Amino acid sequence: MRTLCSSTLIGEFFVIGFAALVAMKDDDLTTSTVWTVSGIAMFLCLALCGMVTRPGGIALGWALQIALIASGFAVPTMFFLGAVFAALWWASVHYGRKIDEAKARFAAQSEAAAPDAA
Repeated sequence: MRTLCSSTLIGEFFVIGFAALVAMKDDDLTTSTVWTVSGIAMFLCLALCGMVTRPGGIALGWALQIALIASGFAVPTMFFLGAVFAALWWASVHYGRKIDEAKARFAAQSEAAAPDAA
């Protein structure tokens, strides 16, 4: 699960950076505001890569997805991209858990089939 979720978060990191460049063209937003908000979101993406398997990591990831969708109020394209990344996040969590379960089953079967070294 960690690999899939981290890959999604790294993709979001870049999309947030590019969205910040687009948001800078908005006369209602100051450059410092755009980069402060985007910088925090980009940092959260990187920090979540290491926190995905810890308690609350998935929930923080969902909060980031909601924030990414909400950023569509500043950059309208982000409504679509946020929804795409929310779907990718769901798939990463869902299929990542299935992969982890399959790996655990395989490891248990391999361990049971292997003769004891003792």
